[in-house]
Amino acid sequence: MQRSTDRVLTTHVGSLARPEALLDTMREKEHGRPYDADLFARQVTEAVADAVARQRETGIDVVTDGEMGKVSFATYIQRRLDGFAPDSGERLLPPSWQVEIDAFPEYYEGYLGKYTKTVAPMVEIACTGPVRYTGHDELQTDLANLQKALAGVSGVVEAFLPSTSPRGFGRNEYYATDREYYEAVGEALREEYLAIVDAGFLLQVDDPWLIEILSDPTLEPADRDRTAREHAEIVNHSLRGIPTEKIRLHTCYGLNHGPRIHDIGMGEVAPYMLGIRAGGYSFEVANPRHMHEWKIWQDLALPEGSVLIPGLLGHAQNYVEHPELIADMIGWYASVVGRENVIAGADCGFSSRASYSPEVHPSVVWEKFRALSQGAAIATERLWG
Repeated sequence: MQRSTDRVLTTHVGSLARPEALLDTMREKEHGRPYDADLFARQVTEAVADAVARQRETGIDVVTDGEMGKVSFATYIQRRLDGFAPDSGERLLPPSWQVEIDAFPEYYEGYLGKYTKTVAPMVEIACTGPVRYTGHDELQTDLANLQKALAGVSGVVEAFLPSTSPRGFGRNEYYATDREYYEAVGEALREEYLAIVDAGFLLQVDDPWLIEILSDPTLEPADRDRTAREHAEIVNHSLRGIPTEKIRLHTCYGLNHGPRIHDIGMGEVAPYMLGIRAGGYSFEVANPRHMHEWKIWQDLALPEGSVLIPGLLGHAQNYVEHPELIADMIGWYASVVGRENVIAGADCGFSSRASYSPEVHPSVVWEKFRALSQGAAIATERLWG
């Protein structure tokens, strides 16, 4: 991770809205219907190039591919791992959602309907055999598309590629214990992690599951603690040997854009988050349930050489944050961890699933990015003069 000594850098979490024509082709592909594979490849390549160019145009310093070829930030990995089969017994909504759904049933009755506009439903799967990584060709396409897109723009400080953490997309029916299962998944995903870093990119590990573990109402506090610690150990093992400065960790409160009054505090999450070895830690701040929590960093020690990537753009609403507020928030974090240890980011992805109705309208996302860049410039003037 680049640590700037003269200005505040900007980035985001990853997913961006896919062009409608690409969604049309992807929909046929995901449903197993005939589709033009060459057309799909061209559409993804062009979409990545456009996404990278727009990120730079709007002032983003640390860019990514927008996850253009992926149907979802998490379930894309189902296509890249062997050892799984369809399963009708696994709940796709994590237990923490049910608490909110029970509290606000009328709201969620309408809210959950938005998922009918995604390209494909989230498929329930179970592990039924040895897990191994088989997604090499798709991964190489992702790497090549991002490399080609970067060649067409200037001013990029760094580029990252997201990859899921070894949890949250399938149920264990094969390994003797869940820990053994997650370790096997982590070992398989390690192939993807290493390839991303070897290609010269930063690896971002997407890990909303850490907060889901800590929020799980079906677990006793001691079990949540034990499971979260085991999860951190498994992630760290899958990252072994990868330079810390090449790793970003993203954790968040998920894609539930509801009232969120049952969220646990970031103060409960941060010690576990910092237990996962990374050069940068990305988390929610613009979420108004958590905006006040910058103060927890007064009592937490940031690992040597690491940076915070507080999310200063909300992924659950279409307001465009004011640059002055963004600058203020950057200042809060700089005051407790140092100006060189803050990169301005976003709460979460803006189109976590390939959808005709993404979380935030694409035209609004670009304005959010401009506001982030403007806020970073204001903060830079305040912090460096």
